[in-house]
Amino acid sequence: MNAPALVQKVWNYCHTLRDDGVGYGDYLEQLTYLLFLKMAHEYAQPPYDRDTKVPTEYNWESLSGLTGEKLEEQYRKVLKNLAKAGGMLGAIFYKAENKIPDPAKLSRIVTMINSENWISLDADAKGDLYEGLLQKNAEDTKSGAGQYFTPRPLIDAILACVQPEPEKTIADPACGTGGFFLSASDWITYGDPQWIQKEMTHWNSSKHDESTIAKSKLNNDQVQFLRDKTFSGNEIVPSTRRMCLMNLFLHNIGSIDGEPDIERADALLTQVKDEDKVDYVLANPPFGKKSSMTITNAEGGEDKEALTYVRQDFWATTTNKQLNFLQHIISSLKDTGKAAVVLPDNVLFEGGAGERIRRKWLNNCDVHTILRLPTGIFYANGVKANVVFFDNATRDEKVHTKGIWFYDLRTNKHFTLKQRPMTLNDLKDFIKCYNPENRHERQETERFKYYSYDELVNRDKASLDIFWLKDDSLDNLDNLPPPDILQQEIIDHLEAALAAFKDVAAGLPSSVEE
Repeated sequence: MNAPALVQKVWNYCHTLRDDGVGYGDYLEQLTYLLFLKMAHEYAQPPYDRDTKVPTEYNWESLSGLTGEKLEEQYRKVLKNLAKAGGMLGAIFYKAENKIPDPAKLSRIVTMINSENWISLDADAKGDLYEGLLQKNAEDTKSGAGQYFTPRPLIDAILACVQPEPEKTIADPACGTGGFFLSASDWITYGDPQWIQKEMTHWNSSKHDESTIAKSKLNNDQVQFLRDKTFSGNEIVPSTRRMCLMNLFLHNIGSIDGEPDIERADALLTQVKDEDKVDYVLANPPFGKKSSMTITNAEGGEDKEALTYVRQDFWATTTNKQLNFLQHIISSLKDTGKAAVVLPDNVLFEGGAGERIRRKWLNNCDVHTILRLPTGIFYANGVKANVVFFDNATRDEKVHTKGIWFYDLRTNKHFTLKQRPMTLNDLKDFIKCYNPENRHERQETERFKYYSYDELVNRDKASLDIFWLKDDSLDNLDNLPPPDILQQEIIDHLEAALAAFKDVAAGLPSSVEE
C-alpha cells in the first residue's frame, strides 16, 4: 500500500472510533502503543535481530492472534506490565490505559497495523501519518493539545534563520510533540536557503514529487549523531512526552532499544551541568505568566500556590514562568551557543525582575533580532508573542548586544487558524531581511528597523516592546479585516486580558483571614 492510501486508511479508523467517543488524543495514544509494539516485533526479526526489551508474553504476537474479550484482557495486561519497563519502552507505555471500549474495533486496529511492514515504509510516510494526527489533535479544542503545538511554518522559518550545523547539540526545555526537533533534523539533513525559499519543507506535500526531492548531505557518522546525540529535551506532561518520543522515532530519531532523549521533568527545577550545555536551544515555552502548583487546603478545596525557582545561575528570582524559561535557556547554552525562543510580549516590557533580567540579557548575550508575531496563529487564543534570536557569549564584563533588529509582522497583518492560516510564504520577507548567510549585512525596510544598545537601555524599564508602523484600520474603516478575522482578533484581545487577570488572581490567597 502506498503512503497516501495508508494515511487515508488510518484516518478512516480514527473517524470510526470517534463515533464511540474516542477523541483524536486517545486514538493517537492507542495507535502509539500498538504501532510501537508492531515495530518492536519487526526489529526483533531477521535481518535486524535486535533485543527490543519487550518480554515474549507481552509482545506483538501475544495480541495479534486474539479477538474479543481475550484480546481486550491481554491488551490491558500488556499496557500495565510494559509501563514498568525502563528505557524507551517504559517511556512509551508510562501510565498506559486502554481507551478503546469496543473489543471488535480494537481487533480491527490490530489487524490493520499487522497488515503492514512499518519498518520498510519511508520515514516521511510514517512521519506524515503521525504528524497529521498530531495536527488534528491540536485542532480539537476539547483536548487542549493545541498549547503544545507551534505552527510549522513558523518553526521552519526559524530554522531557515538559525541554520544548525551537523554534529551539534540541540535542546528544547518544553518540547511538546517535537516540532522544533523534526524541522531541525530536516534542515541538518537537507536544508539550504534555496530549499526553504521554494517551500520544500518537511510538511510540504511537494516533497513527494520526484523532481523536487532534496538529497541528504550527511555522511554515515553525521546520520548516527543526528539520530542518537543531537536532541535533548523536557516535557512534563506524560501523554505529550509519549507522542513526542513516538513522533521522533517514526522520523528515525532515537532508538527503540535505547534511552529516551526527552525527560519527563520540569526543566526549571535543575541547573544545567557544564557537560550538558548545548550548541542550540529552539523553544516555545508554555504560555501563561505565573508558575504555580495546585495544593489541597484544610477545607479540602484547591488553592494555587505560586511556584518560585531559586537557582544560583538565575539573575533574578521570580514566579514569572517565561522569565524563568528565558534564564534557563541562557544557562543551557555553551558560550558559543545560539537560541531562538518564542516569548510573550510581557517578557519584553515587564518591570521589576523582568527589567533586571533584560538588562543582564542584553549585556551578557548578543540579542540581535526580534520578530514581532501576529495574533491568530497559535491554538492558545489571545497570545501576543515574539521570536527572539540571540547568541550566548563568554562572561567577560563586556556588553555583547550592539543593537537589535526588529521585524514587525503584527501591524496590519491578520491571520486565523482556519480561514487565513499563516504560511511559510508569509515569512519569506523576514527570512530575506534576517539574511542568515551574513546577518551583519542587513538593510532597513518598512517592517525591519534597527535600534542601538544605547537607545534600548535608555528606554523606560529597558523595554523591548517596540512598534513604529501605523495601524491602518484605526484611521480608515475601509481597511478593516473581514468580519470573521476581526471577530477572532477581538476574542484574542479579550482572552489575553482574561489570561492576564487570571495570572494576577492565581497569586492571591483563596480567602482573607480575619
